Amino acid sequence: MRFDFDNCRFADVEAAPRAPALHTAEGTLDWAGLRSATEGWMARATTAGVRPGHALAISGHKQAAFVVAMLGCLRMGVTYVPVDTINPPTRLRRITELVHAIAVYDAAADTFLPGATAPRPLAVPDLAYIMFTSGSTGDPKGVQIGRDSVALFTGWIRDCLALGEAPAFMNQMLFSFDFSLFDLCGALGSGGCCVLCPREVIADSERFIDHLRESDVAVWASTPSFVRQQMLNPRFNAGYLPALRVFVFGAESLTSRVAEELWARFPQARIVNSYGPTEATCSTTWVEIDPALRAAAPNPFPIGVAKPYAEVFLDDGEICMAGDHVMRGYLERPDLDAGVLFEHDGKRAYRSGDLGEVDAQGRFYFRGRRDDQIKLNGYRIELAEVDVGLSRLQGVVAGATVVLRRPDGSLVRMVGFVEPAQPGPGALQSLPASLHDWKQQLERYMPPYMIPSELFAVDALPTTISNKVDRKQLEHRYQQLARTLRSKEKTQ
Repeated sequence: MRFDFDNCRFADVEAAPRAPALHTAEGTLDWAGLRSATEGWMARATTAGVRPGHALAISGHKQAAFVVAMLGCLRMGVTYVPVDTINPPTRLRRITELVHAIAVYDAAADTFLPGATAPRPLAVPDLAYIMFTSGSTGDPKGVQIGRDSVALFTGWIRDCLALGEAPAFMNQMLFSFDFSLFDLCGALGSGGCCVLCPREVIADSERFIDHLRESDVAVWASTPSFVRQQMLNPRFNAGYLPALRVFVFGAESLTSRVAEELWARFPQARIVNSYGPTEATCSTTWVEIDPALRAAAPNPFPIGVAKPYAEVFLDDGEICMAGDHVMRGYLERPDLDAGVLFEHDGKRAYRSGDLGEVDAQGRFYFRGRRDDQIKLNGYRIELAEVDVGLSRLQGVVAGATVVLRRPDGSLVRMVGFVEPAQPGPGALQSLPASLHDWKQQLERYMPPYMIPSELFAVDALPTTISNKVDRKQLEHRYQQLARTLRSKEKTQ
Protein backbone atom coordinates (compact mmCIF):
# COMPACT_ATOMS: atom_id res chain seq x y z
CA MET A 1 0.00 0.00 0.00
CA ARG A 2 1.05 3.62 -0.48
CA PHE A 3 -0.35 7.13 -0.37
CA ASP A 4 -0.93 8.58 -3.83
CA PHE A 5 -0.05 12.27 -3.45
CA ASP A 6 -1.22 13.00 -7.02
CA ASN A 7 -4.80 12.10 -6.13
CA CYS A 8 -4.52 12.33 -2.31
CA ARG A 9 -5.78 8.84 -1.58
CA PHE A 10 -4.50 5.45 -0.48
CA ALA A 11 -3.52 3.29 -3.44
CA ASP A 12 -2.61 -0.38 -4.00
CA VAL A 13 -4.59 -1.13 -0.86
CA GLU A 14 -4.23 -4.91 -1.25
CA ALA A 15 -0.43 -4.75 -1.36
CA ALA A 16 1.40 -5.45 1.93
CA PRO A 17 -1.25 -3.99 4.28
CA ARG A 18 0.69 -5.25 7.32
CA ALA A 19 3.97 -3.63 6.31
CA PRO A 20 5.11 -0.78 8.63
CA ALA A 21 3.98 2.70 7.63
CA LEU A 22 4.85 4.76 10.71
CA HIS A 23 7.44 3.83 13.31
CA THR A 24 7.25 5.96 16.46
CA ALA A 25 8.93 5.90 19.85
CA GLU A 26 5.83 4.08 21.15
CA GLY A 27 5.49 1.45 18.44
CA THR A 28 4.62 0.78 14.81
CA LEU A 29 1.49 1.50 12.78
CA ASP A 30 1.09 -0.65 9.67
CA TRP A 31 -0.44 0.49 6.40
CA ALA A 32 -3.86 -0.98 7.10
CA GLY A 33 -3.85 0.73 10.48
CA LEU A 34 -2.77 4.05 8.97
CA ARG A 35 -5.56 3.90 6.41
CA SER A 36 -8.14 3.01 9.06
CA ALA A 37 -6.90 5.74 11.43
CA THR A 38 -7.07 8.33 8.64
CA GLU A 39 -10.64 7.40 7.74
CA GLY A 40 -11.65 7.55 11.41
CA TRP A 41 -9.98 10.92 11.83
CA MET A 42 -11.80 12.30 8.78
CA ALA A 43 -15.17 11.29 10.23
CA ARG A 44 -14.35 12.97 13.55
CA ALA A 45 -13.04 16.09 11.78
CA THR A 46 -16.29 16.39 9.83
CA THR A 47 -18.28 16.10 13.05
CA ALA A 48 -16.06 18.83 14.54
CA GLY A 49 -17.04 21.16 11.70
CA VAL A 50 -13.89 20.91 9.59
CA ARG A 51 -14.74 21.64 5.95
CA PRO A 52 -12.95 21.62 2.56
CA GLY A 53 -11.50 24.96 1.55
CA HIS A 54 -10.76 25.92 5.15
CA ALA A 55 -7.51 25.81 7.12
CA LEU A 56 -6.94 23.52 10.08
CA ALA A 57 -4.10 24.25 12.49
CA ILE A 58 -2.39 21.07 13.72
CA SER A 59 -0.48 21.34 16.99
CA GLY A 60 1.85 18.61 18.20
CA HIS A 61 5.26 17.10 17.69
CA LYS A 62 6.10 13.65 16.32
CA GLN A 63 2.87 11.83 17.11
CA ALA A 64 1.43 9.33 14.63
CA ALA A 65 -1.80 11.31 15.05
CA PHE A 66 -0.05 14.35 13.53
CA VAL A 67 0.67 12.41 10.33
CA VAL A 68 -2.85 10.95 10.31
CA ALA A 69 -4.27 14.47 10.52
CA MET A 70 -2.11 15.73 7.64
CA LEU A 71 -3.18 12.83 5.42
CA GLY A 72 -6.79 13.32 6.46
CA CYS A 73 -6.62 16.98 5.48
CA LEU A 74 -5.17 16.12 2.07
CA ARG A 75 -7.96 13.62 1.47
CA MET A 76 -10.68 16.07 2.59
CA GLY A 77 -9.41 19.07 0.65
CA VAL A 78 -8.59 20.88 3.90
CA THR A 79 -5.42 22.99 4.11
CA TYR A 80 -3.31 21.89 7.06
CA VAL A 81 -1.16 24.34 9.02
CA PRO A 82 1.46 22.50 11.10
CA VAL A 83 2.62 24.19 14.31
CA ASP A 84 5.08 22.26 16.46
CA THR A 85 4.76 22.48 20.24
CA ILE A 86 8.23 24.02 20.32
CA ASN A 87 6.33 27.24 19.54
CA PRO A 88 4.83 29.12 22.49
CA PRO A 89 1.00 29.19 22.79
CA THR A 90 0.93 32.85 21.75
CA ARG A 91 2.45 31.95 18.38
CA LEU A 92 -0.05 29.13 17.84
CA ARG A 93 -2.91 31.53 18.59
CA ARG A 94 -1.49 34.15 16.25
CA ILE A 95 -1.12 31.65 13.39
CA THR A 96 -4.62 30.29 14.03
CA GLU A 97 -6.02 33.81 13.61
CA LEU A 98 -3.89 34.58 10.56
CA VAL A 99 -5.21 31.55 8.64
CA HIS A 100 -8.77 32.02 9.95
CA ALA A 101 -8.62 28.35 10.98
CA ILE A 102 -11.94 26.59 11.35
CA ALA A 103 -10.45 24.56 14.23
CA VAL A 104 -7.23 23.49 15.91
CA TYR A 105 -6.35 19.81 16.17
CA ASP A 106 -4.20 18.90 19.18
CA ALA A 107 -2.34 15.78 18.04
CA ALA A 108 -0.95 15.01 21.51
CA ALA A 109 -4.41 15.05 23.12
CA ASP A 110 -6.13 13.75 19.95
CA THR A 111 -8.84 16.36 20.24
CA PHE A 112 -10.33 19.25 18.26
CA LEU A 113 -10.25 22.73 19.78
CA PRO A 114 -11.89 26.03 18.76
CA GLY A 115 -10.29 27.82 15.86
CA ALA A 116 -10.07 31.49 14.93
CA THR A 117 -12.38 34.15 16.30
CA ALA A 118 -13.91 34.58 12.84
CA PRO A 119 -13.14 31.46 10.75
CA ARG A 120 -13.62 31.67 7.02
CA PRO A 121 -12.56 29.80 3.86
CA LEU A 122 -9.17 30.53 2.36
CA ALA A 123 -9.04 32.84 -0.66
CA VAL A 124 -6.63 30.58 -2.57
CA PRO A 125 -8.08 27.16 -3.58
CA ASP A 126 -6.42 23.72 -3.65
CA LEU A 127 -3.75 24.41 -1.06
CA ALA A 128 -2.10 21.40 0.57
CA TYR A 129 -0.61 23.34 3.45
CA ILE A 130 0.48 26.72 4.76
CA MET A 131 3.80 26.85 6.57
CA PHE A 132 4.87 29.87 8.55
CA THR A 133 8.39 31.21 8.33
CA SER A 134 10.10 33.97 10.24
CA GLY A 135 8.96 37.42 9.13
CA SER A 136 11.06 40.57 8.82
CA THR A 137 8.23 42.66 10.31
CA GLY A 138 8.21 40.62 13.53
CA ASP A 139 5.09 38.69 12.46
CA PRO A 140 5.31 35.18 10.92
CA LYS A 141 4.41 34.95 7.24
CA GLY A 142 2.43 32.08 5.72
CA VAL A 143 3.74 30.29 2.62
CA GLN A 144 0.87 28.80 0.59
CA ILE A 145 1.76 25.55 -1.22
CA GLY A 146 -0.58 23.85 -3.68
CA ARG A 147 -1.53 20.19 -3.74
CA ASP A 148 0.01 19.85 -7.21
CA SER A 149 3.33 21.12 -5.85
CA VAL A 150 3.44 18.36 -3.23
CA ALA A 151 2.71 15.79 -5.93
CA LEU A 152 5.61 17.06 -8.04
CA PHE A 153 7.96 16.90 -5.07
CA THR A 154 6.93 13.33 -4.25
CA GLY A 155 7.41 12.32 -7.88
CA TRP A 156 10.98 13.61 -7.85
CA ILE A 157 11.85 11.51 -4.80
CA ARG A 158 10.26 8.46 -6.38
CA ASP A 159 11.51 8.84 -9.95
CA CYS A 160 14.92 10.50 -9.63
CA LEU A 161 16.59 9.31 -6.43
CA ALA A 162 16.29 5.53 -6.99
CA LEU A 163 16.02 4.75 -3.28
CA GLY A 164 14.82 1.20 -3.67
CA GLU A 165 11.53 -0.48 -2.85
CA ALA A 166 9.65 0.77 0.23
CA PRO A 167 12.61 2.12 2.24
CA ALA A 168 12.44 3.48 5.77
CA PHE A 169 13.05 7.25 6.06
CA MET A 170 14.27 8.98 9.21
CA ASN A 171 12.03 11.93 10.10
CA GLN A 172 13.55 14.30 12.66
CA MET A 173 12.82 17.80 11.33
CA LEU A 174 9.76 19.51 12.80
CA PHE A 175 6.56 19.12 10.77
CA SER A 176 6.28 22.91 10.79
CA PHE A 177 9.41 23.02 8.60
CA ASP A 178 9.15 21.89 5.02
CA PHE A 179 12.30 19.72 5.03
CA SER A 180 10.25 17.19 6.99
CA LEU A 181 8.20 16.68 3.81
CA PHE A 182 11.08 14.80 2.22
CA ASP A 183 10.76 11.92 4.67
CA LEU A 184 6.97 12.01 4.80
CA CYS A 185 6.40 12.14 1.04
CA GLY A 186 9.31 9.84 0.27
CA ALA A 187 8.23 7.14 2.68
CA LEU A 188 4.46 7.24 2.26
CA GLY A 189 4.56 7.91 -1.48
CA SER A 190 6.63 4.75 -2.02
CA GLY A 191 4.84 2.49 0.43
CA GLY A 192 7.78 2.63 2.80
CA CYS A 193 8.00 3.56 6.46
CA CYS A 194 8.36 7.02 8.01
CA VAL A 195 10.38 6.75 11.23
CA LEU A 196 9.34 9.57 13.56
CA CYS A 197 12.15 10.78 15.81
CA PRO A 198 10.88 13.06 18.59
CA ARG A 199 13.08 15.50 20.49
CA GLU A 200 13.30 13.37 23.61
CA VAL A 201 14.64 10.42 21.59
CA ILE A 202 17.18 12.53 19.71
CA ALA A 203 18.39 14.13 22.96
CA ASP A 204 19.50 10.68 24.17
CA SER A 205 22.17 9.73 21.64
CA GLU A 206 22.22 6.04 22.53
CA ARG A 207 18.45 5.77 22.40
CA PHE A 208 18.39 7.62 19.07
CA ILE A 209 20.89 5.24 17.45
CA ASP A 210 18.94 2.24 18.75
CA HIS A 211 15.71 3.74 17.38
CA LEU A 212 17.29 4.02 13.92
CA ARG A 213 18.65 0.47 14.08
CA GLU A 214 15.38 -1.07 15.24
CA SER A 215 13.45 0.57 12.40
CA ASP A 216 16.05 -0.27 9.70
CA VAL A 217 16.34 3.34 8.56
CA ALA A 218 17.74 3.42 5.02
CA VAL A 219 17.37 7.10 4.08
CA TRP A 220 18.61 9.99 6.20
CA ALA A 221 17.64 13.58 5.45
CA SER A 222 18.90 16.44 7.62
CA THR A 223 21.06 19.51 7.77
CA PRO A 224 24.85 18.99 7.79
CA SER A 225 24.87 20.40 11.33
CA PHE A 226 22.60 17.61 12.57
CA VAL A 227 24.73 14.83 11.12
CA ARG A 228 27.83 16.50 12.57
CA GLN A 229 26.28 16.19 16.03
CA GLN A 230 25.82 12.45 15.57
CA MET A 231 29.54 12.01 14.86
CA LEU A 232 30.07 12.31 18.61
CA ASN A 233 28.57 8.83 19.00
CA PRO A 234 31.03 6.10 17.93
CA ARG A 235 28.09 3.79 17.16
CA PHE A 236 27.00 6.11 14.37
CA ASN A 237 28.51 3.95 11.63
CA ALA A 238 27.68 1.37 8.98
CA GLY A 239 28.54 -1.51 11.30
CA TYR A 240 25.77 -0.61 13.73
CA LEU A 241 23.39 0.90 11.15
CA PRO A 242 23.84 -1.43 8.15
CA ALA A 243 20.55 -0.44 6.48
CA LEU A 244 21.48 3.26 6.31
CA ARG A 245 22.70 3.83 2.76
CA VAL A 246 21.54 7.29 1.53
CA PHE A 247 22.11 10.73 3.06
CA VAL A 248 20.23 13.74 1.70
CA PHE A 249 21.25 17.19 2.89
CA GLY A 250 19.61 20.59 2.65
CA ALA A 251 18.92 23.90 4.41
CA GLU A 252 22.67 24.51 4.96
CA SER A 253 25.85 24.44 2.91
CA LEU A 254 27.49 21.01 2.67
CA THR A 255 31.28 21.07 3.01
CA SER A 256 33.69 18.40 1.79
CA ARG A 257 34.93 17.95 5.35
CA VAL A 258 31.50 16.85 6.59
CA ALA A 259 31.06 14.55 3.59
CA GLU A 260 34.44 12.90 4.12
CA GLU A 261 33.80 12.39 7.83
CA LEU A 262 30.51 10.75 6.88
CA TRP A 263 32.12 8.48 4.29
CA ALA A 264 34.65 7.41 6.89
CA ARG A 265 31.71 6.06 8.93
CA PHE A 266 29.59 4.88 5.97
CA PRO A 267 31.99 4.05 3.11
CA GLN A 268 29.29 2.81 0.70
CA ALA A 269 26.79 5.60 1.35
CA ARG A 270 25.31 7.82 -1.33
CA ILE A 271 25.31 11.54 -0.51
CA VAL A 272 22.83 13.90 -2.18
CA ASN A 273 22.90 17.66 -1.70
CA SER A 274 19.77 19.74 -2.30
CA TYR A 275 18.61 23.32 -2.08
CA GLY A 276 15.37 25.23 -2.06
CA PRO A 277 13.34 27.63 0.07
CA THR A 278 9.98 26.90 1.67
CA GLU A 279 8.45 29.01 -1.11
CA ALA A 280 9.49 26.36 -3.64
CA THR A 281 8.14 23.24 -1.90
CA CYS A 282 11.16 22.13 0.07
CA SER A 283 13.78 22.02 -2.68
CA THR A 284 14.43 22.98 -6.28
CA THR A 285 17.94 21.75 -7.09
CA TRP A 286 19.87 18.58 -6.33
CA VAL A 287 23.15 16.84 -7.03
CA GLU A 288 24.63 13.50 -6.04
CA ILE A 289 28.24 13.75 -4.90
CA ASP A 290 29.81 11.39 -7.44
CA PRO A 291 33.53 10.37 -7.46
CA ALA A 292 34.51 13.26 -9.74
CA LEU A 293 32.82 15.87 -7.58
CA ARG A 294 34.22 14.25 -4.47
CA ALA A 295 37.74 14.45 -5.88
CA ALA A 296 37.28 18.11 -6.82
CA ALA A 297 36.12 18.80 -3.24
CA PRO A 298 34.75 22.32 -3.73
CA ASN A 299 34.00 24.12 -0.47
CA PRO A 300 31.08 24.07 -0.15
CA PHE A 301 29.66 21.52 -2.61
CA PRO A 302 27.32 22.83 -5.32
CA ILE A 303 23.59 22.85 -4.62
CA GLY A 304 23.09 21.14 -7.97
CA VAL A 305 20.91 21.45 -11.03
CA ALA A 306 17.20 22.06 -11.38
CA LYS A 307 14.72 19.27 -10.82
CA PRO A 308 12.81 18.07 -13.91
CA TYR A 309 9.77 20.24 -13.17
CA ALA A 310 11.71 23.40 -12.31
CA GLU A 311 13.78 26.07 -13.98
CA VAL A 312 16.56 27.79 -12.06
CA PHE A 313 18.41 30.89 -13.25
CA LEU A 314 20.37 33.88 -12.00
CA ASP A 315 19.10 37.43 -12.19
CA ASP A 316 21.84 39.90 -11.29
CA GLY A 317 23.46 37.16 -9.21
CA GLU A 318 20.24 36.25 -7.38
CA ILE A 319 18.96 32.66 -7.55
CA CYS A 320 15.48 32.57 -9.07
CA MET A 321 13.25 29.59 -9.75
CA ALA A 322 10.16 29.00 -11.84
CA GLY A 323 7.62 26.20 -12.10
CA ASP A 324 4.42 24.76 -10.67
CA HIS A 325 6.25 23.96 -7.43
CA VAL A 326 6.53 27.67 -6.59
CA MET A 327 4.19 28.90 -3.85
CA ARG A 328 0.78 30.45 -4.46
CA GLY A 329 1.91 33.56 -2.62
CA TYR A 330 2.17 34.60 1.01
CA LEU A 331 -1.07 34.40 2.96
CA GLU A 332 -2.88 37.72 2.52
CA ARG A 333 0.36 39.60 1.90
CA PRO A 334 0.27 40.98 -1.65
CA ASP A 335 2.86 43.53 -0.56
CA LEU A 336 5.35 40.71 0.03
CA ASP A 337 4.32 38.87 -3.14
CA ALA A 338 5.07 41.95 -5.23
CA GLY A 339 8.70 41.89 -4.19
CA VAL A 340 9.46 38.23 -4.91
CA LEU A 341 6.86 36.69 -7.24
CA PHE A 342 6.77 37.23 -11.00
CA GLU A 343 5.99 35.32 -14.19
CA HIS A 344 8.71 33.59 -16.19
CA ASP A 345 7.88 31.80 -19.44
CA GLY A 346 4.28 31.42 -18.32
CA LYS A 347 5.15 29.90 -14.93
CA ARG A 348 5.13 31.25 -11.39
CA ALA A 349 8.62 32.40 -10.45
CA TYR A 350 10.26 33.37 -7.18
CA ARG A 351 13.23 35.57 -6.28
CA SER A 352 14.95 33.73 -3.43
CA GLY A 353 17.16 36.50 -2.05
CA ASP A 354 20.03 33.99 -2.22
CA LEU A 355 23.15 34.84 -4.18
CA GLY A 356 24.60 32.21 -6.47
CA GLU A 357 26.98 31.20 -9.22
CA VAL A 358 26.78 28.55 -11.92
CA ASP A 359 29.68 26.44 -13.26
CA ALA A 360 30.38 25.09 -16.74
CA GLN A 361 28.36 21.95 -15.99
CA GLY A 362 25.30 24.02 -15.13
CA ARG A 363 25.56 23.34 -11.40
CA PHE A 364 24.58 26.13 -9.04
CA TYR A 365 26.49 27.26 -5.97
CA PHE A 366 25.06 29.13 -2.99
CA ARG A 367 27.05 32.30 -2.18
CA GLY A 368 25.13 33.96 0.67
CA ARG A 369 22.15 36.26 1.13
CA ARG A 370 21.13 39.70 -0.07
CA ASP A 371 19.43 40.46 3.26
CA ASP A 372 19.52 39.58 6.95
CA GLN A 373 17.81 36.21 6.64
CA ILE A 374 19.78 33.18 7.82
CA LYS A 375 19.40 29.42 8.17
CA LEU A 376 20.67 28.17 11.52
CA ASN A 377 20.52 24.44 12.23
CA GLY A 378 18.05 24.16 9.38
CA TYR A 379 15.67 26.83 10.69
CA ARG A 380 15.04 29.88 8.55
CA ILE A 381 15.24 33.00 10.68
CA GLU A 382 14.81 36.66 9.87
CA LEU A 383 17.23 38.54 12.12
CA ALA A 384 14.76 41.41 12.05
CA GLU A 385 12.15 39.25 13.80
CA VAL A 386 14.66 38.37 16.52
CA ASP A 387 15.51 42.07 16.80
CA VAL A 388 11.84 42.85 17.37
CA GLY A 389 11.68 40.19 20.06
CA LEU A 390 14.70 41.66 21.85
CA SER A 391 13.14 45.12 21.77
CA ARG A 392 10.13 43.73 23.67
CA LEU A 393 12.27 42.81 26.68
CA GLN A 394 11.67 44.75 29.90
CA GLY A 395 13.53 48.06 30.05
CA VAL A 396 14.89 47.80 26.49
CA VAL A 397 14.74 50.48 23.80
CA ALA A 398 15.99 48.40 20.86
CA GLY A 399 17.72 45.12 20.08
CA ALA A 400 19.89 43.60 17.37
CA THR A 401 21.21 40.16 16.55
CA VAL A 402 24.59 39.01 15.22
CA VAL A 403 25.46 35.63 13.72
CA LEU A 404 28.78 33.97 14.53
CA ARG A 405 30.42 31.78 11.89
CA ARG A 406 33.08 29.11 11.65
CA PRO A 407 36.16 29.67 9.44
CA ASP A 408 34.43 27.78 6.61
CA GLY A 409 31.52 30.24 6.72
CA SER A 410 28.98 27.92 8.32
CA LEU A 411 26.80 29.40 11.06
CA VAL A 412 27.44 28.54 14.72
CA ARG A 413 24.99 30.58 16.81
CA MET A 414 23.29 33.93 17.36
CA VAL A 415 24.29 36.58 19.88
CA GLY A 416 21.92 39.35 20.94
CA PHE A 417 22.57 42.98 21.88
CA VAL A 418 20.13 45.35 23.58
CA GLU A 419 20.13 49.06 24.25
CA PRO A 420 18.64 49.62 27.73
CA ALA A 421 16.35 52.55 28.40
CA GLN A 422 18.91 53.66 31.01
CA PRO A 423 22.28 52.63 29.60
CA GLY A 424 25.39 52.49 31.71
CA PRO A 425 28.96 53.39 30.79
CA GLY A 426 31.04 51.43 28.26
CA ALA A 427 30.51 49.92 24.83
CA LEU A 428 29.56 46.57 26.43
CA GLN A 429 27.81 46.50 29.80
CA SER A 430 26.31 44.13 32.30
CA LEU A 431 22.65 43.36 31.78
CA PRO A 432 20.26 45.38 33.98
CA ALA A 433 18.38 43.54 36.73
CA SER A 434 15.18 43.59 34.67
CA LEU A 435 16.82 41.18 32.22
CA HIS A 436 17.93 38.48 34.67
CA ASP A 437 15.31 36.19 33.10
CA TRP A 438 15.67 37.41 29.50
CA LYS A 439 15.46 33.94 27.99
CA GLN A 440 12.24 33.20 29.86
CA GLN A 441 10.83 36.52 28.66
CA LEU A 442 11.64 35.67 25.02
CA GLU A 443 10.16 32.18 25.33
CA ARG A 444 6.73 33.76 25.81
CA TYR A 445 6.53 34.82 22.18
CA MET A 446 9.21 33.08 20.12
CA PRO A 447 10.37 29.46 19.68
CA PRO A 448 13.69 28.37 21.24
CA TYR A 449 15.56 28.17 17.91
CA MET A 450 15.08 31.93 17.49
CA ILE A 451 16.50 32.84 20.92
CA PRO A 452 20.16 34.00 20.94
CA SER A 453 22.62 31.98 23.00
CA GLU A 454 24.01 35.09 24.73
CA LEU A 455 22.78 38.62 25.43
CA PHE A 456 24.80 41.80 25.99
CA ALA A 457 23.87 45.37 26.80
CA VAL A 458 25.44 48.24 24.86
CA ASP A 459 25.51 51.98 25.44
CA ALA A 460 23.85 52.48 22.03
CA LEU A 461 23.34 50.27 19.00
CA PRO A 462 25.85 51.39 16.34
CA THR A 463 24.45 52.35 12.93
CA THR A 464 25.71 52.54 9.37
CA ILE A 465 25.67 55.65 7.21
CA SER A 466 22.21 54.55 6.00
CA ASN A 467 21.00 54.53 9.63
CA LYS A 468 20.67 50.75 9.83
CA VAL A 469 22.03 48.74 12.75
CA ASP A 470 25.71 48.03 12.10
CA ARG A 471 25.85 44.28 12.78
CA LYS A 472 29.50 44.09 11.74
CA GLN A 473 30.40 46.61 14.42
CA LEU A 474 28.51 44.61 17.02
CA GLU A 475 30.29 41.44 15.91
CA HIS A 476 33.60 43.31 16.24
CA ARG A 477 32.74 44.29 19.82
CA TYR A 478 31.89 40.68 20.64
CA GLN A 479 35.16 39.40 19.14
CA GLN A 480 37.11 41.98 21.15
CA LEU A 481 35.41 40.79 24.34
CA ALA A 482 36.15 37.16 23.48
CA ARG A 483 39.86 37.95 22.90
CA THR A 484 40.03 39.82 26.21
CA LEU A 485 38.50 36.91 28.11
CA ARG A 486 40.89 34.43 26.47
CA SER A 487 43.84 36.64 27.38
CA LYS A 488 42.74 36.78 31.03
CA GLU A 489 42.37 33.00 31.12
CA LYS A 490 45.95 32.54 29.91
CA THR A 491 47.38 34.86 32.58
CA GLN A 492 45.51 33.18 35.45
